[in-house]
Amino acid sequence: MTSGLGRVRADVRVLRCFWGEEHGAALGLGGVSIPVRTRNRGVGGDGPLDEDDPLAVWALLEADPLAELREYAEAAKARRGGVARVGYTPGRRDPWQDTADKVRGLSLGAVADAEGGLGELAADLAPHLGAAGGRVAHEISRSLVGTPPADGIEGIAARAVYALAVRSAEGPQGAGEPLPVDGADRDTLVGALTDQLGGTDRGGAVAGAAKGIAVRALNSYLSPISSLAHRYRGRITGGSVPASGDILRYQVRGAGVRAAIRTAVREAAESGGGPVVLLAHSLGGIACVDLLADATEPPPEVGLLVTVGSQAPFLYELDALTSLRRDEPLPDTFPRWINVYDEHDLLGFVGEKVFPDRVTDLRVNTRQPFPRAHTSYFAHQRLYELLAPELPR
Repeated sequence: MTSGLGRVRADVRVLRCFWGEEHGAALGLGGVSIPVRTRNRGVGGDGPLDEDDPLAVWALLEADPLAELREYAEAAKARRGGVARVGYTPGRRDPWQDTADKVRGLSLGAVADAEGGLGELAADLAPHLGAAGGRVAHEISRSLVGTPPADGIEGIAARAVYALAVRSAEGPQGAGEPLPVDGADRDTLVGALTDQLGGTDRGGAVAGAAKGIAVRALNSYLSPISSLAHRYRGRITGGSVPASGDILRYQVRGAGVRAAIRTAVREAAESGGGPVVLLAHSLGGIACVDLLADATEPPPEVGLLVTVGSQAPFLYELDALTSLRRDEPLPDTFPRWINVYDEHDLLGFVGEKVFPDRVTDLRVNTRQPFPRAHTSYFAHQRLYELLAPELPR
C-alpha cells in the first residue's frame, strides 16, 4: 500500500499501526474447543463409523437433489456409446416408463402413522411428495427412456424424491424454518420409498451398483468446486446467515437476550418443581454461559446447564465471551454443565479441555451433513436418552 500510494502521491507520509498481534482474534488455547474427528459415530454404543457412510452424498443432494440421477443417466448413455435412445418398437413399453410411473405413485402412507419424529417427518413431507415424485419421474422419462435397464435406480430415485420434498417443505432457497430431521428417520423414510419402487438399496444408504454412481456424481460436482460454490452461494449463504448473523448481533446487543433468559429462569423457579435446567441451542448456549458466568448477579436457581451445538467454548478460546475473559475460570457459582455436539456440525464445539473438570461433553451423530446437522439435534432420539439420567429428580 505504501509503495502504491507513493507512486501517485510521494508527498504523503504513511504510518503503520499493527494492532492484529495484540488485539486480533486468535485461538489462545491451541484450538482445544474444536472437536477432533473420531472413528466412532457417537456416545453410547452407536458403533464404528462406516467407511461407506452416505453423508457426503446427502450433502450433495442438499445442493442438487437430481445430481445422482443425472450421473446415473450419463452412465446409461455411455453403455450405448453415448446414444440416449434406441428408437421406438411398436407394441413395446419401455421399462423406464414403468419406473417413472412407480415414482409418480410414491406415498408415505406406510409411515404416516409412525410415532415420534418419523411420523412428524412424514406429515411434513406428504404435501410435497407428489410434486417431487413428478419431477423425478419426468427426469427418468427424459433421460433414461431408450437406454438399457440397469440396477440401482430405486434408491437413487427415492433419495431424489426425498431431497426435493424437503427442499419444497422448507421453501424457496431454504427461506423457511429448516426441518429438524434425524438421519435415522430420513433413512427409514427413504427405505420405505425404495421398497415401493421394488429396490433393495435400503435405509437411505448408497449401496451396490448405485455406489459408483454416487462417487462419480460427487467427483463431478467437487472438481469445479469454485463454480459449484458460486452456483449455490445464495442457498448456502441463506442457510448460514441466521446462525452467524444472530451471533454477531448478540455480541453487540446481547443484554436483552440475557435479560429475557433471566426472567424466564426466575418465573420457572417461582412456579416450583425443583431446580431449573437450562437447555440451550447454538446462540442460546452462548447467552446462557454469559448469564451464568456473570459473577455480579448469577441466577441461583439453575441446577444444570445443557448446551447443544453451541459456540460458547470457541468464543471463550477467542476471548470473545461477554462475561468471561479467556484467562478467567468459570465462577464457583456456575452450575454443572453438559455440552452436546455433533462432529459434523461446524457450529458445535467442545468444552472439556477449555474448562477442565467443569464441562462434560456428550457426542451424538445425527447422520446429517452441515448445515442440517446444526438443526437436527432435537429430532435425534439418542439426545434424550443421554439427557434423561442427567436431569435432576
